[in-house]
Amino acid sequence: MPSDTHTLVHLCTPGEWATAQQLGAHRPPSLVSEGFVHLSTPGQVHLPANRLFAGRDDMVLLRLDPARLGAPVRWEPGVPGDDPDMRFPHLYGPLPVAAVLAVDKYRPGPDGRYTALPG
Repeated sequence: MPSDTHTLVHLCTPGEWATAQQLGAHRPPSLVSEGFVHLSTPGQVHLPANRLFAGRDDMVLLRLDPARLGAPVRWEPGVPGDDPDMRFPHLYGPLPVAAVLAVDKYRPGPDGRYTALPG
């Protein structure tokens, strides 16, 4: 497990965030298809961002308070090709709007790739 377990983040589109604010929680498709919401630490968020959103410049980064998530968070392996010792936080329930401390723009660099964030 990473040493920084106090800062968790989630990426979504502005439209998904607007819907979550109306409903009180974010329920991405992965909650149905995989049973959890993909989260990251600031130092690893660039990995899923580059896999899923490379070149997009409209993503928002939700900064989360883990104490307010209201469902279990399990630290589990990522996808094949990730460092086998790296674990990603997975939220086994909807992401409550009340757990979001800040919403920031998350933009790729000029080459279309995202970089890690400071903790």
